[in-house]
Amino acid sequence: MKKIIFTGAAVAIITPMNADGSVNYEEFGRLVDYQIENGTDAIVVCGTTGEASTLSHEEHVDCIKFVVQRVNKRVPVIAGTGSNCTETAIWLSQQAEAAGADAVLLVSPYYNKATQKGLIRHFGETAKAINIPVILYNIPGRTGVNIEPKTVQYLAENYENIVAVKDATGNIGWTAQVAMLCGDNLTIYSGDDNAICPILSFGGKGVISVLSHVAPRDTHLIVEKFLNGDTKGSLELQLKYLPLVNLLFSEVNPIPVKTACKLLGFAAGPMRLPLTDMEPEHAELLAAEMRRLGIIK
Repeated sequence: MKKIIFTGAAVAIITPMNADGSVNYEEFGRLVDYQIENGTDAIVVCGTTGEASTLSHEEHVDCIKFVVQRVNKRVPVIAGTGSNCTETAIWLSQQAEAAGADAVLLVSPYYNKATQKGLIRHFGETAKAINIPVILYNIPGRTGVNIEPKTVQYLAENYENIVAVKDATGNIGWTAQVAMLCGDNLTIYSGDDNAICPILSFGGKGVISVLSHVAPRDTHLIVEKFLNGDTKGSLELQLKYLPLVNLLFSEVNPIPVKTACKLLGFAAGPMRLPLTDMEPEHAELLAAEMRRLGIIK
């Protein structure tokens, strides 16, 4: 059985910005500490939620370095280092390893829509270039390409450090196929907060979460309860937060969750264009649900 990077809930952490659009490292540190103090099991930096697509390469590496240093080995740090250019993905992954990241998260190449052969080469070449574990990230709704289950199986069998997959397919049939083909050779993490329990039921070990920003303890507990045999309690928590999860994705991620972080009192700052502020009517619904759950007053 391959190494399990974490069990439970990892937060796909936002990148807080100053008013001028630069990274707000002071607030970044506060967010990291808040997450760890409230039960989050790992930190994913520079993922989709971290607006990695609009960070410069220098900012991207600086954010990884900062989070690694701030976490100081309290929990695993997973660095998003994916790119639609294999050379760039390799460079970012090597930088993340040098910075002390515990693993990398590699999204499938977006826009250029590689074939399955191209995906094998892309992920394989990147994995060979580093020594730390790799989590594949399948999110076809954003990338325009699906990593087929047999491709995942091939990668898991042929690259020792490809150890997990983040499943944001929204397709439980895909999850089932990967679980059947890979077994203990690959850890599955939910990439959707509305599908934690179903993915755990196929042997998944946790979630890479947006919900964790506003409910870190309970997102951890959804996983903990399920893996400890309290599937009823886990499902009750999953369904309790489902309306909030829907609102956190009522506009493209991370627009709503940055708004939610502001409601919590964090200086999350603006989005970088082309993302814009949340529509007022959606923001009002989000705030109302957070009040209903007792997250804010």
